Amino acid sequence: MCVTPRRPARHNDSMSEGEAITAEGLEALKAELAHLEGDARRQMAARIQAARELGDLKENAEYHIAKEDQAHLETKIKRLVERLRNAVVVDAPTDATVVSFGTTVTVADEETGREATYTLVGPTEADLSAGKLSAESPVARALMGSRAGDEIQVQTPRGVRRQRVVRLGG
Repeated sequence: MCVTPRRPARHNDSMSEGEAITAEGLEALKAELAHLEGDARRQMAARIQAARELGDLKENAEYHIAKEDQAHLETKIKRLVERLRNAVVVDAPTDATVVSFGTTVTVADEETGREATYTLVGPTEADLSAGKLSAESPVARALMGSRAGDEIQVQTPRGVRRQRVVRLGG
């Protein structure tokens, strides 16, 4: 079993000691690994067995494709195991006054007035459609250390975007 150290979030924290991840992200990672090591491996073995029964392995495309897919599956499992080994759960501060890893922050675009709410997470658990922004992204880096009311500037391919921190917390 993987014992993952926990540490409090700090906006200038170096992640060189491991890969920062939220507790929720860690659980999702463990669940994905369990699925791949269990059901996915069993399904792959059944697929290889079925392909093997089709005849001569030298000219059996189904078998070769299944073996290649098995190699990809095993590579993915190895990567997930490595990510788990390097994962460091970072607890988000519950009474945050500055933006840091794990913080939920609402920002408003100064030009359009449109608001967006993000939770800053590790790069592997980022999902913009779910409001999870990688802490390594340019927007998140610009937000780190800012407070409600602060204005930040982010360089984008379309030029500089200015955003105002509306509030911290959900």
